[in-house]
Amino acid sequence: MHEMSLMGDVLNIIQEDALTKGIKKLDKVELVVGKISNVLPDALIMAFAIFKEQNPHFIHHDAVLEIHLEEAKAKCIFCGEEYQPDQRIAQCPVCQLPSGKVTSGETFQVLSYEGR
Repeated sequence: MHEMSLMGDVLNIIQEDALTKGIKKLDKVELVVGKISNVLPDALIMAFAIFKEQNPHFIHHDAVLEIHLEEAKAKCIFCGEEYQPDQRIAQCPVCQLPSGKVTSGETFQVLSYEGR
């Protein structure tokens, strides 16, 4: 489960930044996760809960993880059709060629965090 590693990295980056801003306790983390980013939101939630238990000195016991799902979109480079792929390489629904250029849905990033 690479989400455990991803969440650990995210929390380390947040903690480093928070300390430079005088924030000692984390209350909320907001992430953007693309539907075809190969990151499972449920696994992130589970990983966050584990890190919350392991790091009570930094992560408040009521801290929340909010995940915003980014829809997947692609545009066919041959016919120009815009569509929603269910994976990174998908057939264009019009010309049936695997020629879509993904324009959104691969994101994995921290949108914001809050603390005190």
